[in-house]
Amino acid sequence: MFSKYILILVWVGLMAIVSAGFYRVEYNELTEAEEWRVIPLFALIAFFPIIWMAGHRGWDGYFDTGLYIRSFWDVPARLSELPAYLQTLSKDKGFYVLSAFIKIVFGYNEDVYFTVIALLQGLCIVKLFRKYSPDYMMSVFLFVASTDYLSGMFNGIRQFMAAAIIYAATPLMLKKKYIPMIICILFASFFHKSAVIMIPIVIIAQGKAWNKKTLLFIAGILLSVAFVGRFTSILNSVLVDTQYMNVISDYTAMNDDGTNPLRVLVYSIPCIISFLLRKKIDEESDPLIDFCTNLSIVTMGLYVLSMFTSGIFLGRLPMFCNLFCYILLPWEMENILGCQYKKMMNAIMVGCYLLFYYYIIHFQYGLI
Repeated sequence: MFSKYILILVWVGLMAIVSAGFYRVEYNELTEAEEWRVIPLFALIAFFPIIWMAGHRGWDGYFDTGLYIRSFWDVPARLSELPAYLQTLSKDKGFYVLSAFIKIVFGYNEDVYFTVIALLQGLCIVKLFRKYSPDYMMSVFLFVASTDYLSGMFNGIRQFMAAAIIYAATPLMLKKKYIPMIICILFASFFHKSAVIMIPIVIIAQGKAWNKKTLLFIAGILLSVAFVGRFTSILNSVLVDTQYMNVISDYTAMNDDGTNPLRVLVYSIPCIISFLLRKKIDEESDPLIDFCTNLSIVTMGLYVLSMFTSGIFLGRLPMFCNLFCYILLPWEMENILGCQYKKMMNAIMVGCYLLFYYYIIHFQYGLI
C-alpha cells in the first residue's frame, strides 16, 4: 500500500494533467492585462487533500502534533472561562483564542480542530496561488515537494497560521498600503510573535528587483555569517524580555546545528535564477515579479544565516516568504530559455524537487 506522502504527489500530478480545462480569463489589476487563471472551485478541490491530510493525522502525526493536541485539551470549552485562561498565557494568545472557539463550537474533536485550522491556512494559500501564480498546479506541487506543507500545516501551525494571515494581505503589500498592511501583520503577531519580522521584510521587498535595499540585506547576511559569534550575542541581547529570550541557549542545548545545507540550496534556487534573469525581470517591469524576486533574496538570506545558527528558530522565519518563491519559480522556468523550452525546464525542475522530497521524507523524517 502506497504511503499517503506519495499519494499526495500522485494526486497533484493528476490535477495538473486535467487542470487545462479549468482556466478562465481574468483581469490583472497590477499589470492591467488579462491573464488565464484556474477557476476557484477547481483550485480548492485540487488543494483539498492536503487540508484533509493535515486535519486527520492523529496522534502519530508529524512532530509537534502531540503538543498541539495536549494544548487543545487545556483550552476552555466555555466562553466565560476564556478570559481567565488567557491570563495564564504569555504568548500567541490569538492562536489559543481560535483554538478555544473551535472547541466551543465543535466540542473536543482533534480531527475537527486540525481540519478547521488547515482549512483556514489552505484557503489563504489557494487564494494566493490562484490570484498570482502563472501556473497554479506547479505552485501547489512546489509547496508539497518542498515539504513546506509538512513544516507549516503539520508542524509549526501557530507560526504558519500567522504566515497565512500575511499571505492573505498580499494585495496590501503590492499596492503599498502600509498602514492596513502593518495592522494585518500586527494581528498576525497575536498568533505568532515572529510575524512582526515581515514589517521590515516587506519594506525591503518593495521596488525593483535586486535594488539597493536587497543588496544591503545580502551584505548584512554575509557580515552576520562572517561574525556569527558576535551576531548571536547581539541577537541574544535584542531578544531579552521577549518570548524568545532563551533561544540562543535553547538551540545550543538541543544541539541544533542549523538548517540542512541541501535545503538551503533548494530554497535558494529561485533567487539564484532571478539573478541570472535580472535583465529580463527589469524589462518586464512587473510589480509582482519584482516583489517575489526580492522576497526570494530575503528567503535565501535567512536560510543561509540559519545554516550557521539555528534551523529551529531562524530556519522557520522564511516561512513568511517561501510561498512567493513558488509564484516566482514557474515564471522563471518559462522565461529562462524562452517559452519553447518551458516543458523541458519544468520536467527538470519537477525531477529535482521529487528527488529532494524523497530525500527529506525518507532519510531526514523517516516517514516512508
